Amino acid sequence: MTETTRAVDQWSIGQFAKACGVTVRTLHHYDEIGLLPASQRTVAGHRRYTGQDVRRLYRIRALQMIGLPLADIAATLEPPPDDLASMRTVLESQLMHMRRQAEQIQTVKDRILDLLSRIDVAAMPSAEQFMSTLEMITVLENHFTPEQRQNLADRRAELGASSIETAKIRWVALVEEGLRYVSDGTPASDPLVREWARAWDELGSMFHSGEQTKTAARAMWQENAASLSAGLPWPTEQLAALLVYLEEARTRP
Repeated sequence: MTETTRAVDQWSIGQFAKACGVTVRTLHHYDEIGLLPASQRTVAGHRRYTGQDVRRLYRIRALQMIGLPLADIAATLEPPPDDLASMRTVLESQLMHMRRQAEQIQTVKDRILDLLSRIDVAAMPSAEQFMSTLEMITVLENHFTPEQRQNLADRRAELGASSIETAKIRWVALVEEGLRYVSDGTPASDPLVREWARAWDELGSMFHSGEQTKTAARAMWQENAASLSAGLPWPTEQLAALLVYLEEARTRP
């Protein structure tokens, strides 16, 4: 946050979203599911966020980073936002996660430096060395454990190229359908939207063997949305809003 935003005690939803790097739609969603209701309201009913809300949002984002679903985050946040013990637990978990990522990045850097050193002495690295480095990059980017990656590979092999291509076409259609719902302002509780969310999850279940793999895939998207959507025909912000809408439809009674 800037010095200007820190100098005040309250933020409007727009100010809070901009200062914390989230969208207004995300804050609306967090409020609707009871994850992050604004601490205060104006006489006119407008949300006002406080320093307590900043600390709670930090917890939410940190827990998302380590792969915890929104449904589980609410239970984890039961201690008060100023409870030092619970905040320490969240920070330690986040730090451990980031250390693992840093170790993976350092390993990839060392492999790349080794490849460069071989080129410096006019020797082309072997294909195996390039493949080993590529595998490490894939692990870093995909956020999956070796077992999860193997399960995904096995599942793709079982489905076959034809089924995977059909699934891609179906996914594009689901994205377009969901974007229409968002554009039209259709409530997430609408039966058509609920059916759309069910079809989305059903399609995803074709490739994911369990909840842990699904959680890893969602975390991968949340942390790498810009790069992952670079080759897609929809803007990153549009897809991010769609996934918030999807999560809302999932949690609607």
